[in-house]
Amino acid sequence: MIYHAPHMAVQPIFEKKNILVAGGAGFIGSYLCERLLKDHRVICVDNFITSQESNIDFLLKNADFEFIRHDINTPLDLESYPELARFKIKFQGIQEIYQLATPTSPKKFDQYKMQTLYSNSLGMKNMLDIAVKYHSKVLFASSSVVYGPRPVDGHLFDEAETGTADTLSPRACYDEGKRFAEAMCATYAGVHDLDIKIARIFRTYGPRMPLFDGHMVPDFILNALDNKPLEIYGDETFRTALCYVDDCVDGLIKLMAAPKDIGPMNIGSDQDIPIVDVAQRILEMTGSQSNISFQPPLLFMTQLGLPNISKAKEKLSWLPLVTLDDGLKKAIDYTMAHKSLLAFRPQQ
Repeated sequence: MIYHAPHMAVQPIFEKKNILVAGGAGFIGSYLCERLLKDHRVICVDNFITSQESNIDFLLKNADFEFIRHDINTPLDLESYPELARFKIKFQGIQEIYQLATPTSPKKFDQYKMQTLYSNSLGMKNMLDIAVKYHSKVLFASSSVVYGPRPVDGHLFDEAETGTADTLSPRACYDEGKRFAEAMCATYAGVHDLDIKIARIFRTYGPRMPLFDGHMVPDFILNALDNKPLEIYGDETFRTALCYVDDCVDGLIKLMAAPKDIGPMNIGSDQDIPIVDVAQRILEMTGSQSNISFQPPLLFMTQLGLPNISKAKEKLSWLPLVTLDDGLKKAIDYTMAHKSLLAFRPQQ
């Protein structure tokens, strides 16, 4: 009698997934790592260009968390790191990859143009090559910039819109870079039969945002507490939508868990608000005597369009739940609790 061994499952069943988060020490990335650690093992990769070690310090003692300092623009061999031995990558592989790594600094945009260009091309390739090796699911953190500038008619951006970008503009390394990275995702998915999700993230805010960097909301709060002017990089007409970071992370995790070939997904708030109203609200909530001043616009901090989030509501049962007041209160409480450290952080 010939004995036939039963077929092994294509994907072994493990107690916890191994998840790689590129850009995991960044603002959104650190919240994502924190949330994923509730159920999974997380490998955080970052090079601290526009992120901070303090964002993940509290995670380092968790046995299911490991930080690897690495620039994703060079290839990454996870199996060569002795500190990852407990993740048993040779045996288990990597189940999911979240690619959030790209510089996001309005004030230092020019300084990091080459790294931005590379992260959306070489860095994207290196993460996708890891996905090919382990047949991992991938979520790419794209951006609302793929749609182009805020439309004159004010319509909400739908995922089906093709969008536009000036390939020769000073911002092209980011704007066109994100579009090219999406093209890489679509190509790898088709050629290698990978499950790759694209999240088009709109403006997000909350605690742990970099200070003194042109992101406005965290600087508004710190300056309000110090009775210093709140600086808006633009004029009274500057409008934006703000999604609280917890809501954004919730959307990313739901998208990763969604069926294959779901297509790109808008993650953001569809509530349009003048940034001057946000500044005014922060002044009221902090009881500050500060005034508001208007500064020349920054190339990387521009008015953006708003998302149509009906697809996320329908396909993911997701929508932003944290109100602006609640989100600002959390950000203010965080800043007050960490003010002595935050205020004296060196400006790189």
